[in-house]
Amino acid sequence: MNEELKTEEMTPENVQAEEAVNGGAAEAAKAAEAPAESMADYEDHLDDANPWNLVKKYMEEKTILPVKIEGVVNGGVIAMVEGLRGFIPASKLSLSYVENLEDYLLKEIEVHVIDADQANNRLVLSARDILRAKEKKARQDQIASVKVGTVMEGVVETLQNYGAFIKLENNLSGLVHVSQISQKRVKTPSDVLKVGDAVTVKVIGIKEGKISLSMKALETAAEEVPEKVEIPKSENIGTSLGDLFKNLKL
Repeated sequence: MNEELKTEEMTPENVQAEEAVNGGAAEAAKAAEAPAESMADYEDHLDDANPWNLVKKYMEEKTILPVKIEGVVNGGVIAMVEGLRGFIPASKLSLSYVENLEDYLLKEIEVHVIDADQANNRLVLSARDILRAKEKKARQDQIASVKVGTVMEGVVETLQNYGAFIKLENNLSGLVHVSQISQKRVKTPSDVLKVGDAVTVKVIGIKEGKISLSMKALETAAEEVPEKVEIPKSENIGTSLGDLFKNLKL
């Protein structure tokens, strides 16, 4: 009887049932050992999903965001960021004055977040800083392409006591110091130049993004006037003995 019972207990079905019980107990033990997810963990998830936290992060990291202008309002335009309504003031939309904001409608631009205030539902964006950085980079690249010794055409843009600023043909500007205007002594640039004058200049130096120019370097050196020496004609030179002794008294 006992052998029959023992045999019945060792059937495959009984073995699987026993393993299932043991496995379930092991999983339950592991679950008991694992730390329970706290309310703080749920709050972290909520913070990650909060769009205001995202835009604040964008602001701190100065992230460049591509946006589309979706509306025009008084004093600026509207673009959406992470589902939030962002305002771009007209003064932050371009490097120059924007006369017609409607021209920007549905246009895609790049912006930075410059103010993110959830309490007041205020999200302010700016494109101007990005445009300024790009312009500065382009100017630096242009200056880097200019070689010392290059001769260029330009127009006198402004005059100062120390020199003249020249607007060059590639839309760059350079300074002709008063000492580089002419080989002749120039007291003040306005003595020989006026705004709007077309000039030819030579690049003599580039330092820290500033171009030094010279007009003097292109002036031809004043030619020295040779001293005039008159040489008597050969027929006027006496060579006879009579000429040599005519005034000799013996």
